[in-house]
Order: sequence, then structure tokens, then C-alpha cells
Amino acid sequence: MNIKKGKNNWVLFIFILMGIVIGGFIGHYLGQFPYFQWLNFGKEFGFQKPVALDLQIIYIEIALKIEITISSILGVVAAILIYRKI
Repeated sequence: MNIKKGKNNWVLFIFILMGIVIGGFIGHYLGQFPYFQWLNFGKEFGFQKPVALDLQIIYIEIALKIEITISSILGVVAAILIYRKI
């Protein structure tokens, strides 16, 4: 049995996604308080209008919006640090 020793890249990917989500939640809720408004500072980008595919039988609408804030960046940094500790 050949077991590869080392860290899995998928685990890092999941940790980064969790860091983005948890950082976004923390920034959203703490950003309502005056001293923590800087956590919600960021930029939002994506499609202006959703892309639509109409096949007469099925109608598919796809939209993409990404919001990068200070808190999500801090969440990614924390996730990478936690990943390196394990």
C-alpha cells in the first residue's frame, strides 16, 4: 500500500473557501457596529445581467457576483495559517 505523505491540495482549497465564507459572515455582522465598519470595506464585481439560455423546454439563467472585503481576506489568511499548522 503506497500512502502519500504530505498535505492535500483539496484540503487547502476547502479551508480557503471556509475562510472566505466565515470571514464574509463575520464582516457582514460586525460591520454593523461603528468600530468594525472597516471590515465591510471592499469591492463587488460580476455580471451586470444574468446570462440566459432558453431552450423552449428549459430556461437556465446564470449569474455571478463576487464580493471581496477586508474580512474575507482576513478569513483566507487565517485559513492558510490554520492549514499550515496541521
